[in-house]
Amino acid sequence: MIDFNFETDFVLETPKTYQFWIENIIIDYGFRVGDISYIFCDDEYLLQINQQYLNHDDLTDIISFDYSENKVISGDIFISIERVKENANQFKVDFHQELLRVMCHGILHFLGFRDKNEEDKKEMRKNEEICIKKYVNN
Repeated sequence: MIDFNFETDFVLETPKTYQFWIENIIIDYGFRVGDISYIFCDDEYLLQINQQYLNHDDLTDIISFDYSENKVISGDIFISIERVKENANQFKVDFHQELLRVMCHGILHFLGFRDKNEEDKKEMRKNEEICIKKYVNN
């Protein structure tokens, strides 16, 4: 089950479309959908999560907690809408495209993709683009 929670004024206009998209990503990679919660929040909320659970004292766009077992994908994905807006401006992309990128980024981590070195980052970006195209083609 995919859940969307809002700790800010932001809301997804068509949550079922996003649920369907995320489910298809997971299935296309050969996994099953478990319990996934997206929590959309602001910078301050996510900074507190970052400090409390990861001992980091900086802003970020996404923090994910992976509870997946075997081939069942489960976890919590916290997304700062403020960071997504900032990133969209910085990278000169549409807000919705950047939101899709961040949303699938968390799922890709749960599927085993990493982004700690340059090679991993290239692979992550390639798969993000594949996922974004799946949303656009729905």
